[in-house]
Amino acid sequence: MAADHSYVPHAFSHIDAHPDPARLVRTLYRLDAEPFFASYKQRLRHLLRARPGQSFLDAGAGTGQAACRLADETGARVTACDLSTVMCNEMSRSGLSRVAVADVQQLPFRDAAFDGAWADRILQHVGDPDRALSELVRVVRPGGRIVVCTPDAGTQALDIADHELAAKVLGLRRTRNVLHGTVARRVPGVLAGHGLREIEIEARTLLVRDRRTMDGTIGIRDWADTFAEHGYLDRSEADRFNALLDDAVRSGRFLYAVTYFLTSATVPA
Repeated sequence: MAADHSYVPHAFSHIDAHPDPARLVRTLYRLDAEPFFASYKQRLRHLLRARPGQSFLDAGAGTGQAACRLADETGARVTACDLSTVMCNEMSRSGLSRVAVADVQQLPFRDAAFDGAWADRILQHVGDPDRALSELVRVVRPGGRIVVCTPDAGTQALDIADHELAAKVLGLRRTRNVLHGTVARRVPGVLAGHGLREIEIEARTLLVRDRRTMDGTIGIRDWADTFAEHGYLDRSEADRFNALLDDAVRSGRFLYAVTYFLTSATVPA
């Protein structure tokens, strides 16, 4: 069986081309409300060390909720950018006044324009994550803060009755569904290569055991179907995967986990 694509685009990497972008916007709002995501996002904002009057950049800001919260909590000025016009329109509706359609790999801001910048869950989707990190370093002033959060798809765990099938689907998630599934573990080294200081890494593991989160928030139910549509799984394998998910939830054995790496650093003075 030959696959018809080398890469199965993740929905959030091509939002404007999605047949139902409003559904993706709603999904992001649901994610923000989940305790795991709300907790690490709060920690991310704390690591920026923002103060009133300072200026920060949220690169790949999605709905802009994190940017709004940082501004409300600290009194800092926040610019939010995203490659998606759908998301930038949503940010403007949320009340953000500094919004730009921009690619994190080529930011339209001058050198040292911000007191800090962050990128949350976007490096796995960009073509050149090293270049994206270089851009974040470029636009932050000496002494400013950079914080990056990215899941490492190589840390995924899934418990259903067929462990080989689970491993196959997780492997496709790591290698076919995102461009850089394990970039999270490289971020500290790349920042160190740019001479950044105070590099700290925190690991936070998302653990899912309930059907609501599995289907409505994380979307595990769609994974095998998507890979079957693109020729990476037989239809029978996708159907079996979905049936085993149901069995695992009913029996109480279902478990999915993935670790996010939260990396913070200071630009050298």
